[in-house]
Amino acid sequence: MLITRKIEFSASHACRNPSLSDRENSEIFGTASNPHGHGHNYSVEVTLAGDPDPVTGMVMDLKELKDILNREIVEPFDHRFLNHEVSPFDRVIPTAENVAIEIWRRIEPALAGQLHNVRVWETPDLYVDYSGDAA
Repeated sequence: MLITRKIEFSASHACRNPSLSDRENSEIFGTASNPHGHGHNYSVEVTLAGDPDPVTGMVMDLKELKDILNREIVEPFDHRFLNHEVSPFDRVIPTAENVAIEIWRRIEPALAGQLHNVRVWETPDLYVDYSGDAA
């Protein structure tokens, strides 16, 4: 069985590779390379896999899952300029792909064995799915 919890946060970022010139960054990333950044209202869907507990009927206590997601994702990411305020994005380009990988890395220890997929919606028409090593 799969169960998915959704959270949201707002953050800004700039898609820039510091080893490239402004012109090269602009050619690769377009307007997203503006060093002053731009913002998104991100939606994140975290999917767990497992069998419902015979006593509770739940794959996981959803209050506990919400607490993990708030602590590991919302609190450190919300209303931040990712490139400057959230590690590892001071050295990793905060593309939607890399944001999904980082979210997985942050929550996987608390959800070991149950984490199935992380979906990051950067815009209403763009999302990234990441499933750990199986991706």
